[in-house]
Amino acid sequence: MLTCDRLSYPKSHSKSRYWLGLLSLALVTLSLGCSNSSAQTSGTAPSELEAQVQLAQQSDAINSDDGISNEETLEAITSNQVIYLGETHSSEGDHAAQLEIIQALGAQQDIAIGLEMFQRPFQPVLDRYLADEISEEALIEQSEYETRWGYDWELYAPIIRYAKENSIPLIALNTPAEVTRQVATDGLDSLSGDALTYIPPVDEIDTTDEAYKESISEVFNAHGGAGHSLNFENFFAAQVLWDETMAEQIVSQIEADPTRQVIALVGEGHIAYDYGIPNRVERRLPEIEQASVRLIPADQPTDADFADFSWITE
Repeated sequence: MLTCDRLSYPKSHSKSRYWLGLLSLALVTLSLGCSNSSAQTSGTAPSELEAQVQLAQQSDAINSDDGISNEETLEAITSNQVIYLGETHSSEGDHAAQLEIIQALGAQQDIAIGLEMFQRPFQPVLDRYLADEISEEALIEQSEYETRWGYDWELYAPIIRYAKENSIPLIALNTPAEVTRQVATDGLDSLSGDALTYIPPVDEIDTTDEAYKESISEVFNAHGGAGHSLNFENFFAAQVLWDETMAEQIVSQIEADPTRQVIALVGEGHIAYDYGIPNRVERRLPEIEQASVRLIPADQPTDADFADFSWITE
């Protein structure tokens, strides 16, 4: 699923408002051919539609904070096999919080870090970097980070460097951009050959969640005249493919090394309202214990239904 910048909204309209922002950015993503919904390198301004969506969301915000402190959240999530840290990709505070949580959890047990920021074909590049066979500059170049993700590298660099210094596995989670674009244009049935290599079997890509589909369909149909010509079923399948691919990779990591806790760094949209990755991991591993954490600054309202926990960032 694609993600967008920080969202805040009243519960009564939370899902439709969330998907409105999501859709506006997803359409831009697919038209530009990048794998990320709002990839903005330093100095890039958001689109006019994106800005309008964010202003509307902020003006209607209602605070539903449950009052749990970060220390209490850390204690509550520590025992879970998988922990999702839902970020806003461009937020320095979110990435600082991720590093803080990673350090705290890594001090208690062995961990692995799953990264939406890297697409699955580039796992060997991450492995070579961790083995000190290539430099950080080579990692950026060989993973095609600038074109496939595009956010300021220094937002993620402290986490990547910490993992290397402490021998923590880094797991590339994301779907190849070429595959998601093909699905959005031509549907899942169009995939064959090499396109099937880095995704789950097509019959495991579950597009039957009617609540999820309805949430996206409402705004997709309402904005059908916004310059896009995508078929909705294909568009929805592409959203689901992102979640299913990352879920499968997380499960593969757990099966390969069940002693390690997996900390997944993903856009907050991938954990929203149980539509995304967590329930697809649970479908594959019904007994899994996992927790989702939405990273959010103190001056923004929270939504108790969005994720299991909120972590207040600086």
